[in-house]
Amino acid sequence: MTRYRNAAAFLLLAALWGASYPAVKAGLAGIPPLLFAALRFDLVGLLVLGYGAARNQRWRLSRSDLPSVVAGGTLFIAVHNGLLFIGQGYVTSAVSAVVLSSIPVLSAGFARPVLPDERLSPVALAGILLGLVGVLVVANPDPNAVSSPNPLGVGILVLSASAFALGGVVTRPLRTTLPVAAYQGWLMLLGGGLLHVMSLVRGEPQHVDLTPTVVAAYVYLVPFAGAAGYLLYFELLDRLGPIEINLVGYVSPVFAAVVGWAALDEALAPSVAVGFAIIVVGFLLVKRNAIRAELSG
Repeated sequence: MTRYRNAAAFLLLAALWGASYPAVKAGLAGIPPLLFAALRFDLVGLLVLGYGAARNQRWRLSRSDLPSVVAGGTLFIAVHNGLLFIGQGYVTSAVSAVVLSSIPVLSAGFARPVLPDERLSPVALAGILLGLVGVLVVANPDPNAVSSPNPLGVGILVLSASAFALGGVVTRPLRTTLPVAAYQGWLMLLGGGLLHVMSLVRGEPQHVDLTPTVVAAYVYLVPFAGAAGYLLYFELLDRLGPIEINLVGYVSPVFAAVVGWAALDEALAPSVAVGFAIIVVGFLLVKRNAIRAELSG
């Protein structure tokens, strides 16, 4: 029964996060990208931090928490989501989700120079390179190709995925004793503040066009894909471990493609499906030992 419950929760998380890509795409019709991301994490951060406080968990920051919170808020929230929201203005929801599915592969690549103890075998290195090939296939920079994704948008999304992957590597040695909800809440609030600054520096208009579609997108992204999604993720992280939970990134593109097609009439280029398959193979090569250990356990 527990296995079925975990499987249902896993699929729910994949659906929540997969559908967030079309929601962002829809919301961009009425809100500039960096302002949209900032407004999202302003409220999600308050909800997640409030959840931790309501459970009588420690929520106040100490000086020792600051390095991890600053690094995580900058890379995980501000840079990653800022580039993600900008990049989604150029490509479909499915393309965004597929490029972001390269994060585990990129994380392994960043870990080697930043964390020397993280050794990469030739097979793992081949997996990283294969994952990058998959991203290039998704980009499909052929001007004659039908419905080819915009290479600029794919490039911005690769930078977004790289920021998230680098954040995971940089924050690993920066220990914090904050409970998960409080830690994530502070990351979001700090990242949201940085996104507001980035929006002003970029010269974005500081107003929104509150159409029913934009309101629906924001409502979905805050309590559902945002607060509920992040809390469910960390609940499953405890239950399933990091290997299985990483697979969410490989299921989410399916939901992103289906919802994008149904709600926004987005088409799926064949190169996106091929590139996605290559990225998955790269992930399996990079994580083959951990997956083998997980299955044997």
